[in-house]
Amino acid sequence: MEKENIEIKKKDFTYRGETLENLKKLDVREFAKYLKSRPRRNVLRQFNKLENFISSAKIKITKNKSIRTHQRDLTIVPEMVGMKIFVYNGKSFFPVEIVNEMLGHKIGEFALTRGRVKHGKSGVGATKGTKFKAKK
Repeated sequence: MEKENIEIKKKDFTYRGETLENLKKLDVREFAKYLKSRPRRNVLRQFNKLENFISSAKIKITKNKSIRTHQRDLTIVPEMVGMKIFVYNGKSFFPVEIVNEMLGHKIGEFALTRGRVKHGKSGVGATKGTKFKAKK
């Protein structure tokens, strides 16, 4: 039996049946039609805020400056795909690389505000076995 060279073609990304190139051509309000109800409402009410953020981000990219923001509630739209945005998580600016699958989500979802808890040993007096040990 001869092995044939089977070419595996990577599936193109689509969002609700539209390719990313087609979505990037759309206005923010036109893209809102493809979103689910909650993010659609958000985008339609705050389209000015989104458009201002995108225009200032593009200016910063041309000047080779990093895009830093405290606005965790911005919905990710196709024009943001490929950008690296530093989102404030309450303590520092966390880098978030925007990819296709993030469309329709909020930026703040990808910059976690709470760290992972690593539990250590329990202290003296915290368990029944150490209840009667001297604390000092």
